[in-house]
Amino acid sequence: MPPKEPSAPKRDPLLAEVCEIVDLLRPDIQADGGDVEVVGVRDGIVEVRLHGACIGCPSSGMTLQHGILSALKERIPSITDIRAV
Repeated sequence: MPPKEPSAPKRDPLLAEVCEIVDLLRPDIQADGGDVEVVGVRDGIVEVRLHGACIGCPSSGMTLQHGILSALKERIPSITDIRAV
């Protein structure tokens, strides 16, 4: 009997859904010279890393809370917060 091949790691469906939603918002963020990377989701909290013009931008908190978090909570009720790491 041939050895079994290791199965590919399965991606967390919640993380995949969060990434899809963030990808929809990404063009608007990139238009302002920034970007956002989803690092992970833990206990309903989405962790992101800011890039480019988003780093140190006084509006980045508003973008996270009222832009990204609002869109996530609308589509995924189990999401409760977003944090830049």
